[in-house]
Amino acid sequence: MRFRHRRTAAAAALAAAAVIGLPACSAALGEEESILDADSLTIGVKTDQPGLGLEDGSGDIRGFDVKVALYIAGRLGFAEEDVEVTGITSADRERKLGSGEVDMVVATYSITPARKTEVTFGGPYYVAKQDVLVRAEDTHVQEVDHLEGRSVCHEEGSNSSARIREGLGIDVEQREAPSYSACIDALREGEVDAVSTDNLILAGFLAEEPDAFRLLNNPFTDEKYGVGLPHGDVRACEEVNRAINQMYQDGTAAELLETWFGETDLQLVKSVPQFEGCDPA
Repeated sequence: MRFRHRRTAAAAALAAAAVIGLPACSAALGEEESILDADSLTIGVKTDQPGLGLEDGSGDIRGFDVKVALYIAGRLGFAEEDVEVTGITSADRERKLGSGEVDMVVATYSITPARKTEVTFGGPYYVAKQDVLVRAEDTHVQEVDHLEGRSVCHEEGSNSSARIREGLGIDVEQREAPSYSACIDALREGEVDAVSTDNLILAGFLAEEPDAFRLLNNPFTDEKYGVGLPHGDVRACEEVNRAINQMYQDGTAAELLETWFGETDLQLVKSVPQFEGCDPA
């Protein structure tokens, strides 16, 4: 992560001050380090989720999450040419934040108590609902209870199937795949009976193949999409929350939601979400 170079520079300044017997500057010993101090920003997004983050044939990544990420980065003071958007999966979000490979994650990253022990979350920037996608011809599944005894696919690193089995007490066969696009492929081929995750993710896939699949529109749970930040970076979290608030106040959030999901049947929420707070767990 690029702001690590600032950490090295600060350490060198302290060492030099010690050698020549001068007091170290207060900047080197000042407030906690933050991604706000960096010259550039690397943001992890999904690359296989239509409507949210999807890599096109030219190598660009397009979608709602990408636009949200760039808006927030701009409000944090980063010029677009100083922002790198890179692909990330559900399974490696915590690892890449912890290692410094990315500075921020905007990738349908649901805020959970367990994740808050490793990641500081700004936001949420949107509150989705978990739902279920089935094949269009499967008329037997009309609500989540009808998944009893059936196979449900989720992406590696996601909690979606567990919320059905453990949260709702419905005995489903949990299947794991490397990505939600792989889950969709398995559903199309009849290898699984359903895919369950956030309704924004499912709506993106449904929009690409409206005749192949059917969304139950029987939502359960709130999925609070947070902006993942290095654990303890409270300064950045507070600025991210200000940026998200402004994004809703100036109409950008509503415009982006309409652009990417306006043609679906989802009831889009266009009011400012209730923020979680920035104190590290």
